[in-house]
Amino acid sequence: MRDVAVPTPDGGTPGLRGVLGVPAGTGPWPGVVVVHEAFGVDDVMRRQVARVASAGYLALMPDLFTAGGPRRCLVTAFRALAAGHGRAVTDVQAARSLLLEREDCTGRVGVLGFCMGGAFALVMASRGFDASSVNYGALPRDLDAAVAGACPVVASYGERDAFLRRAPARLEAALERAGVPCDVRSYPTAGHSFLNDAEVGPRPLRPVMRRVLGVGPDPVAAADAWRRIEAFFAEHLRDEPAGPDPLGPGPLGPDPLSSDPLSPGEPSPR
Repeated sequence: MRDVAVPTPDGGTPGLRGVLGVPAGTGPWPGVVVVHEAFGVDDVMRRQVARVASAGYLALMPDLFTAGGPRRCLVTAFRALAAGHGRAVTDVQAARSLLLEREDCTGRVGVLGFCMGGAFALVMASRGFDASSVNYGALPRDLDAAVAGACPVVASYGERDAFLRRAPARLEAALERAGVPCDVRSYPTAGHSFLNDAEVGPRPLRPVMRRVLGVGPDPVAAADAWRRIEAFFAEHLRDEPAGPDPLGPGPLGPDPLSSDPLSPGEPSPR
């Protein structure tokens, strides 16, 4: 895993940086643009890039806060997200273009995002990507317009996330109306950011975030969500036939990735 430059067209961030994870072995591989949380590219997000690469995908996380960190760039990023265009949207598209230009990419690229990045993954689902993984992402104001012509979507939410409790049902209904293949699931034990392997955000705010949003890791729910994401991406980015319900023997059954050296909760090589 290494930091890379991401060339951008006009309207993108000059000097855009990103984190690239390349799978072991010989490609080509499908690509996945990974979009970070509102706290930016931290160690937890870098481990998410490694996690996606370990599953056999070229993983590239553009740093949407390259121009000045979260304090200077967060509002601009959310404005671009709400408008559906702007610097941050251009930067995500630039990351996709970089993956497509690589000789070790198969020509198929998905997008996967967390928190703010989950909202970006939904907005970008109708913009040339082949599959989208939306993880506790807020829904756009005009949801039906956003999902019109979208690629297949797999989405994961936590029922303890007070602000997004109604999002899974609304999203699933909109995707079904649009005829978009989808897998939407909400986990009773999980809250916001449950796919992370460690707590994030300013330490003084973490108790409030846990209490209000249920923010924090949920390894059991995360293991099942990753299993669903990988099965969904295998079907839509690799053309592998869909197998049985990835839930396995029970609602939160044994994790088939438990032997993976990059399973949730374990550090990745840097």
